[in-house]
Amino acid sequence: MRLRLIWVGKTRNEHLRALVADYLQRLNRFVRCEVTELRESEGRDERVMLDEEGGRIVDALRADAVTVLLDVEGREQWSSTELAGQIENWQTCGTKEVAFVIGGHLGVSRGVKESADVSWSLSRLTLTHEMARVVLAEQLYRAYTITRGLPYQK
Repeated sequence: MRLRLIWVGKTRNEHLRALVADYLQRLNRFVRCEVTELRESEGRDERVMLDEEGGRIVDALRADAVTVLLDVEGREQWSSTELAGQIENWQTCGTKEVAFVIGGHLGVSRGVKESADVSWSLSRLTLTHEMARVVLAEQLYRAYTITRGLPYQK
């Protein structure tokens, strides 16, 4: 199975960017994981910007991938152990790719929400989209250490 992390815009904060890179390096020991950074839209009309970014997200998704949208209003709110179990379930079912999607600072379009297989809220707290990237990378790494019965390396 392969993991793809798809998000809008670059991680501008160098400290957060370094954390994401560190967790992805650790994660790649267990599973092939790649990041797809999509261009942010520019303009004044937020609806147009959301639709443009949404189109880029949908275009980046592969038809055979399970799409997990990280959304503050997400229906799922997994613990680390539950995420590990979900990953094992996808592997057992023969899933080839799981794409985790994080929108930009405006969120995501309705089309992206409708195309997602799973809508996952990391927390009831509101996180910046850059912080959500760090939490996602860390939780994926943690999930793989759980599935393999390894101690968590801090």
